[in-house]
Amino acid sequence: MSRLQTSIRRNDTVIVTTGKDSGKRGRVLKVLRDKNRVVVEGVNIIKRHTKPNPGRQIKGGVVEREAPVHASNVQVVCPECGKATRVGRRVLGDGRKVRICRKCEGVVDK
Repeated sequence: MSRLQTSIRRNDTVIVTTGKDSGKRGRVLKVLRDKNRVVVEGVNIIKRHTKPNPGRQIKGGVVEREAPVHASNVQVVCPECGKATRVGRRVLGDGRKVRICRKCEGVVDK
């Protein structure tokens, strides 16, 4: 199974390109590299029916939470130009490796 490259990282802003939530933007909460999936805030909301567990202080009922989305269905949003873009790499003059926007050549890393 192929592994996800480091083009998408935690706390990146991404836009969903396909599926029922296409067009939505959100922050990446978790990256599941072994399954090529990402969990995005406010995207792919599922309802989970949970039993009460007093030992763990869990109330019963219907809980809504985010489910993972395949990484190929999201694109990183460039913080400089604000567009969904592919991610490239570049070595800066001080020796740091950074991710760059393919559209405006701006630095995506914070």
